Amino acid sequence: MAAPGHAMPPAQAGRSAVPDWLPLALGFLAMLAPSLVGLFRGIWSTEEQAHGPIILALSLWLIYRKWPEMLAQSAGARPARAGWPLLAVSLLLYVLGRSQHILSLEILALIGTGLSLLLLKRGWIAARILWFPFFFMLFMVPLPLPLVTTLTMPMKMAVSYVTEHLLFLAGYPIARNGVILQIGQYQLLVADACAGLQTLLTLEALGLFYLNLVRHTSPFRNIVLALLIVPISFTANVIRVMVLTLITYYFGDAAGQGFLHGFAGMVLFISALLLILSVDSLLQWIVRKRQAGRAPTVGAST
Repeated sequence: MAAPGHAMPPAQAGRSAVPDWLPLALGFLAMLAPSLVGLFRGIWSTEEQAHGPIILALSLWLIYRKWPEMLAQSAGARPARAGWPLLAVSLLLYVLGRSQHILSLEILALIGTGLSLLLLKRGWIAARILWFPFFFMLFMVPLPLPLVTTLTMPMKMAVSYVTEHLLFLAGYPIARNGVILQIGQYQLLVADACAGLQTLLTLEALGLFYLNLVRHTSPFRNIVLALLIVPISFTANVIRVMVLTLITYYFGDAAGQGFLHGFAGMVLFISALLLILSVDSLLQWIVRKRQAGRAPTVGAST
């Protein structure tokens, strides 16, 4: 007979070989999988919500990037009790959103469930390290339709107004009636997808992602760049509408509404990224000039 303590019962050995987080992960995946299938087949296949998969992929990459740091700093941390009420509310929202086809509640519930599991397993330290990826996921949540409708029309009017005046100053035969642009013999309706609230929010997410990635040490540089994200996003929207208008003017309506319309969407994000990089470079130059002006003069007489 083996000495006591030298052998482990098979049932206990089997339980110790299974990580304690595995049932939680499997339960979360059981919630996540059908929701993702529905999103990819539904709103994420539309132009207005096509940013959803991009936001999700970037969020998961940010979590992957911070995961080793989170594991190292939260080792031995106490579970946060706040995770239990958050988990209960998230599960309730998931049942309500899934059964009533309310996508906003369903996506919010998935984000809340993931955060609650993190709190229950690794505590507040882990939540502090991974707070930005979970905040970034909120950009996947569709806004209420009345709010989108209310805010989108003024934005489309502003983009149409600026586009008309810039192209008119450039010598193009363009006129405007509300959000309808008339250039040559062609009429273009500035749609929600071209200059709407969701597009602005997507560009806002891009700017915040850039800020989180570069992590400047200068508070001035961070604050100014964060404030300028809104006009940068508006400018990128104007560039996109101008590109679509010129494509239609030179190549016809079929080109403007066909393949090149999708290409204009790429122009939107490329323009926004280049504007963010340009403004950031200008702010870096300003910060360096300010630091150089504050530096004491070497060799000054006393």
